[in-house]
Amino acid sequence: MTLTIHERGTVRPRRALLAGSVGNFIEWYEFGVYGYFATIIAARFFTPEGGSEVEALVRTYASFALAFFFRPVGAALFGRLGDRIGRRPVLIVVILLMTGATTLIGALPTYATAGALAPWLLTFLRVLQGLSAGGEFGGAVAVMTEFAPPGRRGLYGAWQSFTVALGLLGGAGAAALLATVLTEHQLDAWGWRLPFLLTLPMGLGALWLRLRLDETPAFREEREAERPPAREVVGAIALGAGRIMGWAAAGYTFLVVLPSYLQSTLDATFQQALVATVLANLGFAVTILPAGLLSDRFGRRPVMLTGAVLVVVLAVPLLNLLQDPGVSLTVKGAAVWGAGAVVGLMAGPGPAMLAELFPTKVRYTGLGLAYALSNAVFSGCAGLIITETIERTGNVDIPAYYAAATCAVSILALARSPMRKAS
Repeated sequence: MTLTIHERGTVRPRRALLAGSVGNFIEWYEFGVYGYFATIIAARFFTPEGGSEVEALVRTYASFALAFFFRPVGAALFGRLGDRIGRRPVLIVVILLMTGATTLIGALPTYATAGALAPWLLTFLRVLQGLSAGGEFGGAVAVMTEFAPPGRRGLYGAWQSFTVALGLLGGAGAAALLATVLTEHQLDAWGWRLPFLLTLPMGLGALWLRLRLDETPAFREEREAERPPAREVVGAIALGAGRIMGWAAAGYTFLVVLPSYLQSTLDATFQQALVATVLANLGFAVTILPAGLLSDRFGRRPVMLTGAVLVVVLAVPLLNLLQDPGVSLTVKGAAVWGAGAVVGLMAGPGPAMLAELFPTKVRYTGLGLAYALSNAVFSGCAGLIITETIERTGNVDIPAYYAAATCAVSILALARSPMRKAS
């Protein structure tokens, strides 16, 4: 059936939002689940006889970080293809790879069964996830922003970040549900596998949506355009990575690393840590779409600067509230909610800001690499850096210092003008 002009104007952008968002949801659902079950995964895959729990947790976060370091490889590989042959076919391949790798994690043999092969198999699947995640962001944001109606790039791009929040909440919800209905022994023995296996039906649904996706008008129109100079693209990638450094670091510190920090450093229970994480992710989700809308009206830079400045100012006081045994649970809950909300101010305008740094011809590659490089260093290493530094120094304020320092750098990058106006 042929769509009318009005139907094309409403159906195609909404379909693009859904098809782009669903991959982000799955990706961050899995990364959240991995982070929430880090202590269990450490025991099952990285704790040979005689190994310590702290060493195992560090190895688990090292595997976590490795997946992030393969994101730039995936961003370059899939981004190059996406800028040459189109966004749609590459996003289809990416969702297949992501779904397969995540599902297989739920079926892996543990150290007790496969010995030293178990952590290597897990690490290999994490590498595949890193490659697919690197190709997901650039394509999804390109599709969302290139289909966006005039004056709505900020809102459409914000849906990428919003589905990140939904994915992390979905992972936290699955972990909390399992922790409630299963005994600790059941959760450790086999219950942790269920959230990973759930990715299979979700991935099949995402595949169906992407098979129905049209190619973006901007890509079709600019297919034969000249590529901008490589030096200009590299400069824009560096600027974009700096602008989202604080978003990457503060986001993973407050939204993913927090459960293990609360358990290992502040002696919180698994359930208490999950509740705190859910509250932080709810705060994150609440501010993302309004921040995207505000950026359409007032610009990306002012909204993102507000979020980065608030992290610099509030990170240490918020963490000190969590550490104080005399502070009520209600106040602590409000503190973690507020931490997530501040990150949302950066995450809402962030995707559109990155998209607008690059012309269509290199947008998939450019914004994907900027995002992947920043996340590889400042998100993927967050758990490893924080855990190791606390272990070596005994300073429990390290998460706050880490988030504040990276946001300070983002403030400087946001103060710089973009090198080129996007097409």
